[in-house]
Amino acid sequence: MSKLHYKIVTPERLLEEGEADSVTATTESGEITVLPGHIPLATLLRPGEMRVKLNGKESLLAVAGGLLEILPNNEMVILAEEAFRSDELELGAIEEAKKRAEEALKNIRRRDDVGFADAAAGLERELAKYRVALKGKGRKGSSLGEE
Repeated sequence: MSKLHYKIVTPERLLEEGEADSVTATTESGEITVLPGHIPLATLLRPGEMRVKLNGKESLLAVAGGLLEILPNNEMVILAEEAFRSDELELGAIEEAKKRAEEALKNIRRRDDVGFADAAAGLERELAKYRVALKGKGRKGSSLGEE
């Protein structure tokens, strides 16, 4: 059976590249699972969880928005604003950032629509990382490369 070749790139680094049986991500239209043979597609990503499956193992990642493009020949590129593997996330730091984002949202709610939207987006990114960090803590070897 053919595999899906994927690449996850952020402005700072190439986070991950490899083969997968499936990749699941949160798009502007909802959750999508990409399998080998998927038609070409380009879609915007929302902050959320990304799951990469290979040979029965699953890798969890937190993605803070970006673009997902499916190319011919079973290739997929994710250009993410920010992305982290679950084992890179520190729950304590995320909880602090989440509190700051919630406070910013509370303080700006009545004053500035643009500021409110920025604060809400920041909170959404932190919540995505928080969920992936929590799920990743319950798994041993959350990356596909780990045994």
